[in-house]
Amino acid sequence: MLNILKLSKTFSKGTVNEKVAIRDVTITFNDQDFVTVIGGNGAGKSTLLNLISGKLETDSGSISLDGVEISRLPEHKRAPMLGRVFQDPMMGTAADMMIEENMALAYRRGKSRGLRWGIGKKEREFYREHLEKLGLGLEDRLTTKVGLLSGGQRQALTLLMATMEQPKLLLLDEHTAALDPKTALKVLELSDQMIREQALTAIMVTHNMKDAITYGNRLIMMHEGRIILDVSGEEKKQLTVENLLKKFSEVSGDTFDSDKALLA
Repeated sequence: MLNILKLSKTFSKGTVNEKVAIRDVTITFNDQDFVTVIGGNGAGKSTLLNLISGKLETDSGSISLDGVEISRLPEHKRAPMLGRVFQDPMMGTAADMMIEENMALAYRRGKSRGLRWGIGKKEREFYREHLEKLGLGLEDRLTTKVGLLSGGQRQALTLLMATMEQPKLLLLDEHTAALDPKTALKVLELSDQMIREQALTAIMVTHNMKDAITYGNRLIMMHEGRIILDVSGEEKKQLTVENLLKKFSEVSGDTFDSDKALLA
C-alpha cells in the first residue's frame, strides 16, 4: 500500500542548526497494516508523517501510495487519498461551524459541489448514523458549534471525519497526547474499531509504549531519523515495555530518552 524508498530530510541544511531528521529510510507498509510508531524525542516520527502527507518536501527518496508516486505532489493533491488526525484536537475541525457543517466539508472533499451548499435530510441522516457509532451523543447535536465540544469529543469527531470516505491511508499523529487518560483510551478504542471495521491501512505515532504494543499488528521504532526495529505478528504480541527497551538498547547502543513515553 505504501512504499518508501531511501527517504531523507534535513532541516536548516548548511547552518549551525543543521538537523538530520530522516536518514535514508526504506520501508514498505502492507495493505491493512495498522502500524504503531514509537521513538524518543527528535527520532523523526512526526517528520515521517509530514513527508508522507506532503506537509514537508522530501530532500531525496520516493514515496508511492497504492502504486502511485506521490513524492512530488503538493499537500492538497495528496489530501483526498489521506485521512489525518493531529495531536491538537483544535486542528481537525472548524470551531465556528456546526458539527454537520464540519462533516459536510469532510464528506464533500474532492467532490463536485455545484452551487448548492445546504445539507439535505438524507445527508443529515447519513451524518447522524456515523456519529451514533462514537457513542458520545453527538448525533443529537448536529447543529452545535464544534467549539463548544470537549477536546475528546472534538478529537473523536475529527477521527470520524478523517475516515468517513475510507482513505487509502490514515495518519494518526500522537492524536491522544493532549487528552486525559480516560478520554485518550476512548479515542484509541474508537480508532482501533474504525481501522478494523473499515479494513484501513493506518500509521499511528504515539509517545506511549504500552499503546504502541497494545494496538496494531506491527510496531516500528525510530531513533535519530532511522527505523531501528520493525516487529509484527506473534513477536509483537509477546512484547512488553521492558523487552522493547532492551531491544532498543541492543540495536541503537543508546538508552531510550523519552520520560514521557516511559511514564505514560
